[in-house]
Amino acid sequence: MAAKLDDIEWAIEFSSSGLGDHEAYINLDTGKIYYVGDAVEEPIPDDLYESDRYLMLPSKQDLGLSKRLALSFIAELLPEKLELGYDIFSRRGAYAKFKSLLESKGKLEDWYTYEEAALKRATIQWCKNNNIKINSDT
Repeated sequence: MAAKLDDIEWAIEFSSSGLGDHEAYINLDTGKIYYVGDAVEEPIPDDLYESDRYLMLPSKQDLGLSKRLALSFIAELLPEKLELGYDIFSRRGAYAKFKSLLESKGKLEDWYTYEEAALKRATIQWCKNNNIKINSDT
C-alpha cells in the first residue's frame, strides 16, 4: 500500500477544521482515505470503527502544528513580538489575531510557507511511525 502524501496532508487538514466533528481514516491495506464528518456524504466501510485495517489520521494539533508552531514562527521571524504572541494565544480568537499581526508585519505569506513545510515534515514522520508507505507524486 502506498498512499499519496498530498492526500494524507489534505485528510489531516480536514481533521483539523474546527467546523464540527471531522475525522479521516486510512485503509492500511489500500491507502484509501475515508472522511467522516457532518457534511460528508461519502459512504464508509461497515467495519471502519472495528477493524484494525483502518487508522485514524491525526489533526494538526495532534502533530504539534498549532499554537506551538505559531509561536516557533514568531520566535524565528519576529522575536521582538514573542511576548505579544504568547498573549495572543492565551485568548479566544487567537489565529485571527495572529494572522492580523503577521499581515501587519508583511509575514503572512511566510507563515503559510512555514506551516506547509512543517505539515509536510510532520506528515512524513507520522507515516514512518505508523509504517505507512507514501508516494509523493500528486
